[in-house]
Amino acid sequence: FLDKRIKEELFSYLGGICKNLECNPLIEGGHKDHVHILCLLSRKIALMKLIEELKTHSSKWIKTKGQQYRKFYWQNGYGGFSIHPAQADVVKDYISTQDEHHKKISFKDEYRAFLKEYD
Repeated sequence: FLDKRIKEELFSYLGGICKNLECNPLIEGGHKDHVHILCLLSRKIALMKLIEELKTHSSKWIKTKGQQYRKFYWQNGYGGFSIHPAQADVVKDYISTQDEHHKKISFKDEYRAFLKEYD
């Protein structure tokens, strides 16, 4: 779904939603079938509510971007992880290199391995 035409604009839009909810966005990125957002979660909002707001507003926005997006919807569920502040640069690098990274491993395979490792 994430084609070059809207990808960067979507990432900026997601960052704007985070900012409006007082969740300071550090980086947004992703690949054709998923997005990553590294932000500082505000004490005023639960992660579940942040994700709901991100999905609701961005889904409506995406549908305005052309006929091919009229039936767009996000999948159910999400993955949310906390990191140590010392790892922020490593995570930013990971997010910024998603297209290269997923030439080697699919998101689905990587996510399953991640969950298995940290279960």
